[in-house]
Amino acid sequence: MIGYYILLGAIALLSWIASSTLKKKFAKYSKIQLRNGMSGAEIATKMLADNGITDVEVISTPGQLTDHYNPTNKTVNLSESVYNQRNAAAAAVAAHECGHAVQHAQAYQWLGVRSKLVPVVSVTSNMSQWVVIGGLMLGAAAGLGLGYWIAVAGLVMMGFATLFSFVTLPVEYDASNRALAWLKNKNMLSQEEYAGSEDALKWAARTYLVAAIGSLASLVYWAFQVFGGSRD
Repeated sequence: MIGYYILLGAIALLSWIASSTLKKKFAKYSKIQLRNGMSGAEIATKMLADNGITDVEVISTPGQLTDHYNPTNKTVNLSESVYNQRNAAAAAVAAHECGHAVQHAQAYQWLGVRSKLVPVVSVTSNMSQWVVIGGLMLGAAAGLGLGYWIAVAGLVMMGFATLFSFVTLPVEYDASNRALAWLKNKNMLSQEEYAGSEDALKWAARTYLVAAIGSLASLVYWAFQVFGGSRD
């Protein structure tokens, strides 16, 4: 068990480094004002129009770093710090979220897979580890049998969350690539502005990568516990 806590600590440290660096990057590039004077909302609206997308609405949503694309109601939701701001960070986020809208419009395969996993993961992700632990405790108290299968069921639930985290990677990286390609091809940003947007999106992607690695590490650890691997 000590090994698991060390693993959790290492992943938590990496996650903190990626998250704190991302916040610093966005704070830095939020100071680089766009020469074209366009807000995040205007950037998003233009990118959608340039890709022939007319049925997606750009709206403002409360909070910070709460930006997302909702495929259910076809809305690009931009946080207040992105929707109204006119800087390199806002341009990067707005274009990235529109990248998801373009994926949806073009039936991007990985986005479709992730969307199908959402209902399952939303139900199982928060309880999977407790199901595994409960199964192990029951198995220890009363032998294998039912406890073993409960733990296996928990692993399956955990596996869906891990799969979701890895499917998210190509979705997020592709959205950033689409955003950066559009920003560059349409000459929306100066060289300095583009470099800032590119750096910010790279660090945003790294937060997803750390999360996926952490999810896989946790799954592997609990799989060893369930299937009789070494125990601390």
